[in-house]
Amino acid sequence: MIEEAESNLIKLFIGGREMKLFFLSDIHGSVYYAKKALDIFQKEGADYLILLGDQLYHGARNPMPREYNPKELAALLNQMKDKIIAIRGNCDSEVDEMVLDYPIMATYSNILYYNRRLFITHGHLYNENNLPELCKGDVFVYGHTHIPVAKKEGDIYIMNPGSITFPKEDSPNSYAILEDNLFKIKDLEGNIFKELLLE
Repeated sequence: MIEEAESNLIKLFIGGREMKLFFLSDIHGSVYYAKKALDIFQKEGADYLILLGDQLYHGARNPMPREYNPKELAALLNQMKDKIIAIRGNCDSEVDEMVLDYPIMATYSNILYYNRRLFITHGHLYNENNLPELCKGDVFVYGHTHIPVAKKEGDIYIMNPGSITFPKEDSPNSYAILEDNLFKIKDLEGNIFKELLLE
């Protein structure tokens, strides 16, 4: 009986695979870039889509994005509702949550990833200049700046996937993947241009 139980555990360990997370930020109402991102999500074979805020509205400081259509975008994202973990950006509102089939109004959320915490937020409240209380080895994941970041500061890892719609500082339209303790920030063609290994 014990041998059988041990055998099952070994099968579960060998047959199992690590969860793959897909990080996306600052869609700002663009159906064009959202469709591209969701197609990449499927090709990457990711388990969950982490939306770091600013989903439906373009924001008064931004130009109109390509194929701007918040209503169509909401319907598109609702098709993925069982795969989405989302938090609120500075351009998101309670009205947005009325048309979305998943919650978006949390300022931050935590994902437990093996022996560490991923603290996910948009970046307009908590950011690199106002970090929350984190433990050694935890990861601070944010959006908002539209600038990709992958670095370690002291005992904390900091990651920003950049913006899928409005990249800044000559960065490409981008997203990030976390798999096997490795963050990879990629452009829309899948080229890796920043990496961050969680040691």
